[in-house]
Amino acid sequence: MNEVQATLFIAGALMMGLGALGAAIGIGVLGGRFLEGAARQPELIPLLRTQFFIMMGLTDAVPMIAVGIAFYVIFAVAPGAGVVG
Repeated sequence: MNEVQATLFIAGALMMGLGALGAAIGIGVLGGRFLEGAARQPELIPLLRTQFFIMMGLTDAVPMIAVGIAFYVIFAVAPGAGVVG
């Protein structure tokens, strides 16, 4: 394993880890704001719930894309990075 492969493996791991961390923070903030809004105006819970689930899906989609790109980097790009010629 050379330095380029090691760097690509570390980059893939960071993409997965930081993507998961960002999603966890975003979903936590989103859930907290949903509960605040539901407690403040209970009559709007059906509307808030719909918007909550849409935003939850969008918030969770970004780390899924990052994990897909990280797997591509780890399993497709990194093994061929050390090959010269």
